[in-house]
Amino acid sequence: MKDKIKIASGQGFWGDLIDAPYDQVKKGNVDYLVMDYLAEVTMSILQKQKNKNPKLGYAKDIPELMKRILPICKEKGTKIITNGGGVNPITCAEAVLDVARNLGIDKLKIAVVLGDDIKDRIDEIINSGSELNNMDTNESIKSVKEKILSANVYFGALPIVEGLKAGADIVITGRTTDTGLTLAPMIYEFGWDKNNYDLMSAGTVAGHILECGAQSSGGNFLGDWQSIPNMAEVGFPIAEAYPNGEFIITKHANTGGRVSFETVAEQLLYEIGDPEVYITPDCVADFTSIKLEDLGNDRVKVFSIKGKKATEFYKVSCSYASGYSASASLTYSWPQALTKAKAADKILRKRLENLNLTFDEIRTEFIGYNSCHGPLSKENNEKDINEIMLRVAVRSQDYYSIERFGKEIAPLILTGPPSVTGFAGGRPKPSEVVAYWPALIPKKLVQPEVKLIEL
Repeated sequence: MKDKIKIASGQGFWGDLIDAPYDQVKKGNVDYLVMDYLAEVTMSILQKQKNKNPKLGYAKDIPELMKRILPICKEKGTKIITNGGGVNPITCAEAVLDVARNLGIDKLKIAVVLGDDIKDRIDEIINSGSELNNMDTNESIKSVKEKILSANVYFGALPIVEGLKAGADIVITGRTTDTGLTLAPMIYEFGWDKNNYDLMSAGTVAGHILECGAQSSGGNFLGDWQSIPNMAEVGFPIAEAYPNGEFIITKHANTGGRVSFETVAEQLLYEIGDPEVYITPDCVADFTSIKLEDLGNDRVKVFSIKGKKATEFYKVSCSYASGYSASASLTYSWPQALTKAKAADKILRKRLENLNLTFDEIRTEFIGYNSCHGPLSKENNEKDINEIMLRVAVRSQDYYSIERFGKEIAPLILTGPPSVTGFAGGRPKPSEVVAYWPALIPKKLVQPEVKLIEL
């Protein structure tokens, strides 16, 4: 058993800094590189891609990235764990093997975690007695069953651990929890008992801190953000983990950003509900038990974490087609910029009404005035506003209504308030709306599968 391992965050989402994983393995020694690519909307995008081309459905950045980092990782013995396999992890793994062959790497083991995709099993699961009710509305999934685009179970760390035990250099998964990517190597390296819920929670908290990339090393910092140094070359966070469940959050030397009590504490509050009940497939972590100690020099110790037994359910993330949407914008200048924009909105809405179009929602934002704070915005000093962007978005089950909306924007330029600009790119086109359906499923109905492929 090792007395310490270093786990480096390489991606916080699909679209994060492309160079971050390379910098993490190039600028210092780490035992593991973990990369989180998935969000709820990402799964539906990947499923659409796979429907058009069976060889797609994974984060397409991965093969190009592997060209850069595989030789370094093989030389240093750094293992890679990612959920970037999306809805097609096998094909993702095959693409990585192709990269390895072209690089002349002759020995590489990839473990692929399967079983999370239940899209083709919905009827079977419903017949077993699980209605996959919407967690927010309690509505049965039967109401949207024919419109489902993707349906994936959130697995945790244990299938990844199985892959590591099989000797994998790389583990590629489908919909695995962000935290499970970091917890897995701790379980594997330290021989943790999965029923030791304090240790499971410690690894989960470490994963929560790493999951958003540089958000815990100074990025998106709400505190004294102007004091964060060299954000152009920000260093992504690294967890130095120990067998007793304690860990230190740090980053490579001579990189930008900052790891401090404040940056780590702020990330701990990201996307949590009840802080005493942070539910994952592996445990229920108690965030109120967490203690932080700022050691200085971009090092923060995290310890004293407590947890409880996991629930009997997995979370399911479904997406389904829910009509169409479009949006458009125009910019109005001083004087009376906001007054002009409001008048234009009123004219537009009346014209849409006169056309007898049907919309589920029409949303208007006045950018520069209320797009961030909505009804909390105050109209003080309206005369001093230099410019306002009017942005209108519509949503409907009726394709024609959305298409017709797009034809009513340009006419406002000459048939509405004066001093308007900013119309470019042609008429807005309808796009499909993808809605989110969260549900729970008994763990006994889903079984992860680990497949090993190798050169």
